[in-house]
Amino acid sequence: MSQSGEEFASEIARLASARARSRSLKPLRSLAPFLRPYRLTIALAALALLCSSTASLLIPPAVRSMIDHGFSRALAAHIDSYFVPLLAIAGALAVFTAIRFYLVTWLGERVIADIRKAVFSHVIGLTPEFFEVTRTGEVLSRLTADTTLIQTVVGSSASIAARNLVMLTGALALLFVTSAKLTSLVLGIVVAVVIPLLLFGRWIRSLSRRSQDRIADTSARASEVLNAVQTVQAFTHETYERTQFGSAVEKSFDVAILRTRARAVMTVFAMAAIAFCIVGVFWIGAHDVVAGHMTAGTLMQFALYAIIFVAGMGALTETWGDIQRAAGAAERLSELLGVEPAIPAPANPIRIPEPARGAIELRDVVFHYPSRPDQAALNGISLNIAPGEAVALVGPSGAGKSTVFQLLLRFYAPQSGAILFDGIDAAQLDPTELRRHLALVAQDPVIFSGTVADNIRYGRPEANIAEVRRAAEAAAAAEFIETLPAAYDTVLGERGINLSGGQRQRIAIARAILRDAPLLLLDEATSALDAENERLVQTGLANLMRGRTTIVIAHRLATIQRLERIVVMDQGRIVAEGSHAELVAGGGLYARLAALQFSQSLALAG
Repeated sequence: MSQSGEEFASEIARLASARARSRSLKPLRSLAPFLRPYRLTIALAALALLCSSTASLLIPPAVRSMIDHGFSRALAAHIDSYFVPLLAIAGALAVFTAIRFYLVTWLGERVIADIRKAVFSHVIGLTPEFFEVTRTGEVLSRLTADTTLIQTVVGSSASIAARNLVMLTGALALLFVTSAKLTSLVLGIVVAVVIPLLLFGRWIRSLSRRSQDRIADTSARASEVLNAVQTVQAFTHETYERTQFGSAVEKSFDVAILRTRARAVMTVFAMAAIAFCIVGVFWIGAHDVVAGHMTAGTLMQFALYAIIFVAGMGALTETWGDIQRAAGAAERLSELLGVEPAIPAPANPIRIPEPARGAIELRDVVFHYPSRPDQAALNGISLNIAPGEAVALVGPSGAGKSTVFQLLLRFYAPQSGAILFDGIDAAQLDPTELRRHLALVAQDPVIFSGTVADNIRYGRPEANIAEVRRAAEAAAAAEFIETLPAAYDTVLGERGINLSGGQRQRIAIARAILRDAPLLLLDEATSALDAENERLVQTGLANLMRGRTTIVIAHRLATIQRLERIVVMDQGRIVAEGSHAELVAGGGLYARLAALQFSQSLALAG
């Protein structure tokens, strides 16, 4: 039984609430499966990081030797011996830093590419039930904004944080070796800095979550409006939509600026602490040099280590905000990846015997849409369709005709009853395997932004151009396709916006013809065609329907009069069956619909 829409919504809300309260970096653990395949790259990057950090920590002793001995006249002959090591260290630092930068950047790009593919692959396999409660814009936000945040961390911030952690750890140890007295001063300042920064970090994490949610709202709003831009313009709603989108953008801006202010305050605090630490070290150290307790070179060495240590702390606090934001993004992506399809493939699916016959049986099927749990879309219907039989489903809007298609395609599962394909319960079949034996022509066909040939080949990607052409000819589409600038290689606009409704529908019919499936689903497939093209397409469909099971949803009864079996539906039930003549003679709903439509046709003809 499929999960209800309310359960989906409450689960999303629960996860969102939980992520808002989270204060840890545990969500970043979800990145482990994506990092694991690149263990060697990570190890090499870590080695380069250790080498570059070691080179950085060797600079202060070299500087000390240079100051204490390199400027002495007595040791002038040895001055090269102090500068040459410094140059070697600088060269090693440059080389290993470049290696680390390349490896870490490559890792970030590679991991994010894998995450984006994994998220898209997972989402595209979810059933329509998920999209009833989740906006497409929200999903797109997670695919773009959230993955970009993670890329920042994996490809930059994490490496910077690790480098500074190594540097400050090494610098702290060497500070104690150089001067325990001055080290105590540095540590006192660090403790005074860290506690406020931790509090700031929590606040920034909360603001980052709010900022990402506002960005998602903005993306969702823009996606919804742009996908319906013609409707917006037709109803002159541009000003309203501009105001609504502007409001969403301003809310996102307000939260982003609040987060920026918080980070600015944190940066001021950290940099001021670094400055006070450096000045304080030099101040006290200068007195020790004058008193003869240390050399000038030793003071410089300590000062450099102190700068490395405190700068490392400052850099850690700067990257901490990025890491926290990435943790929030990882939570959001984990939530998306954690959503299970409402209709998963069974553990041991049954294979459909080949060749499939296309026999369909509905046994006392009851179905409620998740968003309308109190209203039965199908209320105990039973229907047998023999292999190769053509059946029409007719009835008023809301009768349940399209719902039958939704269930046959396994987009939803009935709450009770069973649907059988070639005598096998659909619940025991892999939904993807079942759909390979179906071809669909929707009332509002989807056209993609590729070429004409690509759109037709969507029905069977491995088809060659000759097969594509034959499918187009059978669908009465070849004539208009060949008048296009590049014929079958013409690139269509998004959603086929450059084509007429009839042209889009004929391409969709050609796509279904090319699929050559044993079960054909036609949802008012000729509704957008003029009389001449409808006649041509009906001829092509008649050839296509021969020898395969066909279910036709029809509102225009004139298009299905020739079918021997018409099933009349009303309020989720089957109320009559028979041929056109039998149903008209029997009176009832079909006879009323026929009388209404044919009388209107005669009136228009007159």
